[in-house]
Amino acid sequence: MQVYRLHNSKYPLALTGKGAALTGGRWNSKGTEIIYTAHGRCLAMAEVVVHLSLAMLPTGFKMVTIDIPDEVVVHPVDITKLPKGWNVFPETIETQMIGDLFVKKLDYAILKVPSAVVKGDFNYLINPFHPDATKISVSSQEDFPFDKRIFK
Repeated sequence: MQVYRLHNSKYPLALTGKGAALTGGRWNSKGTEIIYTAHGRCLAMAEVVVHLSLAMLPTGFKMVTIDIPDEVVVHPVDITKLPKGWNVFPETIETQMIGDLFVKKLDYAILKVPSAVVKGDFNYLINPFHPDATKISVSSQEDFPFDKRIFK
């Protein structure tokens, strides 16, 4: 399976989860290392665009393709058991606890979660501490210029 991540090239590309740990996110609290990826390029872009200002056209981004071998188990979150308001902004502690527990338990390398940005799409969270994380690799990275019309 291939998943995607839109990466700001001003930071080194590393599948460590350290960037997510700096501020926390929907599926992790501050201090918990986790890697956010998307099932497609469009979702990867949408997940970044919601955090950018309309006044600026971002530059220096790369679309990163990440290969996850078939033998790496993907565990889906049971959407019916997510707390009410799981997709609100700002994020809730309840969804952060789901990701934190996923990282701590080490049961799976990949957690499939619904996107809060695009209903019906999915993100794949990588646990960098799971033994199978060493099987996951970056297969390509390409310059990703944003279309100016997105920010009008």
